[in-house]
Amino acid sequence: MLAMNFRGPYRVRADRNMPEPQIEHPEDAIVKVLRSCICGSDLHLYHGLVPDTRVGSTFGHEFIGEVVEIGSGVQKLKVGDKVMVPFNISCGKCAFCKQELYGNCHESNPMATAVGGIFGYSHTAGGYQGGQAEYARVPYADVGPTVIPDWMDPDDAVLLTDVVPTGYQAAEMAGIQTGDTVVVFGAGPIGIMAAKSAWLFGAGRVIVIDHIEERLEFVARYAQCEAYNFNSIGDPVVFIKTQTDSLGADVCIDAVGCEAKGNTMNTLLGIKLMLQGGSTTALHWAINSVKKGGIVSIVGVYGPIDALVPIGNVVNKGITIRANQTAVKRHLPKLIEHVKNGIINPKEIITHRIPLEEMADAYHIFSNKLDGCIKTVLIPPTA
Repeated sequence: MLAMNFRGPYRVRADRNMPEPQIEHPEDAIVKVLRSCICGSDLHLYHGLVPDTRVGSTFGHEFIGEVVEIGSGVQKLKVGDKVMVPFNISCGKCAFCKQELYGNCHESNPMATAVGGIFGYSHTAGGYQGGQAEYARVPYADVGPTVIPDWMDPDDAVLLTDVVPTGYQAAEMAGIQTGDTVVVFGAGPIGIMAAKSAWLFGAGRVIVIDHIEERLEFVARYAQCEAYNFNSIGDPVVFIKTQTDSLGADVCIDAVGCEAKGNTMNTLLGIKLMLQGGSTTALHWAINSVKKGGIVSIVGVYGPIDALVPIGNVVNKGITIRANQTAVKRHLPKLIEHVKNGIINPKEIITHRIPLEEMADAYHIFSNKLDGCIKTVLIPPTA
């Protein structure tokens, strides 16, 4: 079948000879992929920053598809169902799944004790092949996949597998109170959705910080928020203090993660030399910009090794930090209603729809932020 084939950092290709997935467990399903996305966190793999990303891997943890085969133990799906597949792989039975912490499943990832299984995200996340392919195997098929409503556009549906729930959970974890000033670091797809979602929780003011003008212009329109280029405002921490009567923001959200720009030392240690789990620049800014007693919400991806964080400031300011992989399944019922009622229009953030055969070009465009690229959807020829 046609699928993405990782050949090493900055090297991916469309390979027509990748093996088709098979039922390996009675609770598996095979789906024909209808849409998949390139996520910002896929770029961490593409850039060689995630440990144990093996040659021959297929990326892609955001995808929807049509069920074409089910294992003997699958009861909730049938062949022909069109489903959105959450990026996290969860068993539905362990202690954490029972708490609806589906991103922390204790059974789906034998390779780590921290993160649960994730489609197409290295062997540190279980070694599962992803959905940037014509077909994908979906374990625990009775748990994660959700049937797409007949009225829903496929482009909206595919964004409900990660981007929208992750932005929404970023705002939820932030504990936003009515009238709060919320600062979001990062104007990529997740940051855009976090800014949009902040209003749903009662924010009184939403500020987004980034350095890519096209994205700042987009988020200002889409999320109806303030947007500032950190190259134009001086020290972002000082700027935010001046915007908040020297108190700091009520809430800060790190929607950037390990490839944050803006600090030479962090870039050198975290990206160039890989001596820590990524560049922690956005996290530094969030911790130092939030008010005393405030909340920092982290959905940006960092590596499993140590990272430089100003923990003394966290303690001395009494900051609460909340972070997690998104429990997509928990959020889907509410987010489906938001899409139905026009409160959220996910597909508006899609700027590029590219054939799966041209995935190498798609990665190059997205990685280098070319052509105003914000969100890329890959469409297999079989779709």
